[in-house]
Amino acid sequence: MAKKDVTVAKGVKVSRGKEEEMRSKKGSSNAGKYKTVSPKDFAGAAGGSSKYSFPINTMARARNALARAHFAENPEGIREKVYRKYPGLKKKKQEREHVMIR
Repeated sequence: MAKKDVTVAKGVKVSRGKEEEMRSKKGSSNAGKYKTVSPKDFAGAAGGSSKYSFPINTMARARNALARAHFAENPEGIREKVYRKYPGLKKKKQEREHVMIR
């Protein structure tokens, strides 16, 4: 009997059992958790199943990704992708910084 593929993200399938193996790796406990989120809606490592990859398909998740970006190898890359998708967040940040400088 052949193993069936399991969807771990929108458009991303792996063999049954591989999903559990992915979760066992450090930093990948959420592998397969965001099955309805497209891989392009992740900031960080490609595919959404790797270490320090954050879903940004909603405003709340985008804010969360910004708050935790400092854990990633390339925090600036995560911020850049979030700000590209949600320019309003960047504007708010700039406004806060402008107020602090005054």
